[in-house]
Amino acid sequence: MIDQRHMIEGLNDRSREVFRRVVEAYLSSGDPVGSRTLTRSMNEKVSAATIRNVMQDLEFMGLLGSPHVSAGRIPTQKGLRMFVDGFMEVGDLTEADRKMMDSTMGNSVSDVGTMLDSIGSALSGITHGASLVLTPKHEAQIKHIEFVSLAADRALVVLVFADGQVENRVFTPTPGQTPSSMREAANFVNALAEGRSLRDLRRVMEHEIKSRRQEIDVLASELVESGLAVWDQVSEGTERLIVRGRSNLLDQQSEQDLSRIRNLFDDLERKRDIAEFLELTDDGEGVRIFIGSENKLFSLSGSSLVVSPYMNADRKIVGAVGVIGPTRLNYGRIVPIVDYTAQLVGKLISDRS
Repeated sequence: MIDQRHMIEGLNDRSREVFRRVVEAYLSSGDPVGSRTLTRSMNEKVSAATIRNVMQDLEFMGLLGSPHVSAGRIPTQKGLRMFVDGFMEVGDLTEADRKMMDSTMGNSVSDVGTMLDSIGSALSGITHGASLVLTPKHEAQIKHIEFVSLAADRALVVLVFADGQVENRVFTPTPGQTPSSMREAANFVNALAEGRSLRDLRRVMEHEIKSRRQEIDVLASELVESGLAVWDQVSEGTERLIVRGRSNLLDQQSEQDLSRIRNLFDDLERKRDIAEFLELTDDGEGVRIFIGSENKLFSLSGSSLVVSPYMNADRKIVGAVGVIGPTRLNYGRIVPIVDYTAQLVGKLISDRS
């Protein structure tokens, strides 16, 4: 940031204007910007040759690049970062955008997951990008747990919470499980579960399994431990990543980028990077912008992410909302939309907790 500030301060007025106009034109059209185009929009009358010289200097500084042999320039990732941090003007949320997001907060849907789905779809529609909504963990107390055999290699754990919510998780039990061993494991777990969250239950069970291992048969013990792997994911990582509008992102990319974009969404939809996504917001409140390879989650796709955390009633970060798009996102418009959406989701979670 210090080097970037020095670089900005080192630009004269003409260089700043040329840089700003190149970036703004590129963000608007996605096309390289030539010197002749800039001569028609500059505040002062300067020749195309003068502008070319300025653009060459900016290219030497690593702020602009030439994608083709033509004289047109586009901002580099370094240039986009400097523009976002030092030149970008963030607009106000339009009334139309506000009304569209507010409409997703109606009282007709009681399920938080369904509501967040709706918010993600609205966010994608407004921004014409791909929206991401990381839903919060469920931390209510447990009322009852039951194991159900589905097949020789598949079983279901049914989790009933004190707030009335029911979650079903399919897992692979250890070989040789019987209905009686499942009932014994369920009885053991339920004796410990009531009044505890899943996270608390896991800690208690680890202690109880060590201290009371002789009190349950070997198969039931194996089932409990197998279930623990499932419950660990439930308690520590049940966040659901909602991805909406992926076609918007695919439509805005060149052909050679499509396979990388598809890989990105495959990773997201397999939820391998959910923790990474939430970590992007760990530095505190407010919208953050990641351009291109600035974060490993998007280094392969060359995309940008505008993301903001949302908080519960205790001011604890419990999830995040964001928009993925090409590096030529309209950052100035999308930042207030993401910020407002995060505030809406935080209010939703707080009101319904």
